[in-house]
Amino acid sequence: MRHFAHPHHPSGYAPVVQRPIDSDRFPEWQPFVDAVQQRRPDAGTWCEAWTVRDIVVHQAGNAEELARVLGAHLEGETLATRRFEEREGPLRVLNDADLWDALHDRMATLNEVAVAADEVPTDTDVAWTGRTMKVPWFAEHMREELVLHGWDVTGDHAAAQARLAEPWMTTHSVVAVGRPLLAKGARELRPGERIEARLRVPGTDDVVVSADAEHTTIALEDPNGAPTLETDGAARVLLLWGRRPADPSRICSRAGPENLGRVRRLLSGY
Repeated sequence: MRHFAHPHHPSGYAPVVQRPIDSDRFPEWQPFVDAVQQRRPDAGTWCEAWTVRDIVVHQAGNAEELARVLGAHLEGETLATRRFEEREGPLRVLNDADLWDALHDRMATLNEVAVAADEVPTDTDVAWTGRTMKVPWFAEHMREELVLHGWDVTGDHAAAQARLAEPWMTTHSVVAVGRPLLAKGARELRPGERIEARLRVPGTDDVVVSADAEHTTIALEDPNGAPTLETDGAARVLLLWGRRPADPSRICSRAGPENLGRVRRLLSGY
């Protein structure tokens, strides 16, 4: 039973020299690696229809594309963001050992590009998937991917939930990724249909979403009025990404099944 493993794992692969990945810059990297190494590549995950191997492919592709686009910007070029199929296709044909090495290699490259980007003003906008992101958001986005897909592997493990509940995870999800997160669900709306919802975690700003067939908005706002649903910080991030905690009692609502169902359909993730 072969696992994704480091060179000294009993079922591991031949040792290779890996370039360093800064644990201060990417503190979620090692927990993700540990989670993946404990499972078979063909094991299922909480990301529907994806195995652990699919997640590793996706993460390697994410790191490669973030580094490619940001690195080009640092060289004075503008590159269009490639679609998932284009960036992940070459990775899917690799065997497990080479895929694991590719993940490390792409992450190390992103680390190097992020270090170089420290010299760029933090409010610099860079084109990314039909919008722009601030330069620091590129590394932050990879961190979010590591947290989210780490949860996909482990489920509601206490440490995974703690990482999801970090306030920056909600802020990044809303400010940097909010519009794409609503796009898929909004495409399912009928002409004239409109959804508005207020997602509350006690003691924090509400996440307020609205959508019709033509427009979507998502923002952090002061708590006001009755929420559509109330939950904890980790579960709210999962909901924004089209997921749900294993324990449904963590999501509380008096909006009624029809309204809550419509909100859940809007929050269907990518």
